[in-house]
Amino acid sequence: MALLKLRNIYRTYHIGKVDVHALNGVDLDVKKNEYLSVMGPSGSGKSTLMNIIGCLDTPTRGTYELDGITIHKESHDISEIANDDQLASIRNRNIGFVFQTFNLLPRMTALHNVELPLIYAGVSRHERLERAKSALEKVQLADRMYHRPNELSGGQRQRVAVARALVNNPSIILADEPTGNLDSKTSNDIMDLIGELHRQGNTIILVTHEQDIAARAHRVIHMLDGKISDDSN
Repeated sequence: MALLKLRNIYRTYHIGKVDVHALNGVDLDVKKNEYLSVMGPSGSGKSTLMNIIGCLDTPTRGTYELDGITIHKESHDISEIANDDQLASIRNRNIGFVFQTFNLLPRMTALHNVELPLIYAGVSRHERLERAKSALEKVQLADRMYHRPNELSGGQRQRVAVARALVNNPSIILADEPTGNLDSKTSNDIMDLIGELHRQGNTIILVTHEQDIAARAHRVIHMLDGKISDDSN
């Protein structure tokens, strides 16, 4: 049973009088607890694919189902498209994001940064704090939870970002070039952490241009010209 299912996904952008076809009929299934890497040159469609999976963008055409939820479905006799509020709720409750640039709020402590998704989800203050502390403990940052981002190293900031991605127990963790701003030792530490999260049962989808990072995954897909050109388990 697929946790994530894409069928015949197209994404077209209208730039002036030119149509740019970022995705051209993508089919993809991802099972629960898979560890998948997405690779491809600039302009191949990998970032657009990630944005659609993460509900940051919607397909022009095709069907997308995530954990039993219809995100986008169109055919000759049916049209179901999640609205902006529904997409925001799905992002908050079902998807954990880890970005290359960390995206932490500079004036907030690590604890409060991790707590943010729970605030949006309407979780009580006591439960928010307990879950945020637990997430920081999982990434070995319990002793830094009251530090602000500028008081943390790059690797520590990325660990905060990983804790924030975990705090809502999402269906999928999406990592977009998570080691792009890190030195080689810190990159290795972060990838070890992501590998451990997978062993604990999390589903991981990772976008990277680095072959050694991609090789950590159990499955690698390559994008080219808006399509999946290779899918290797």
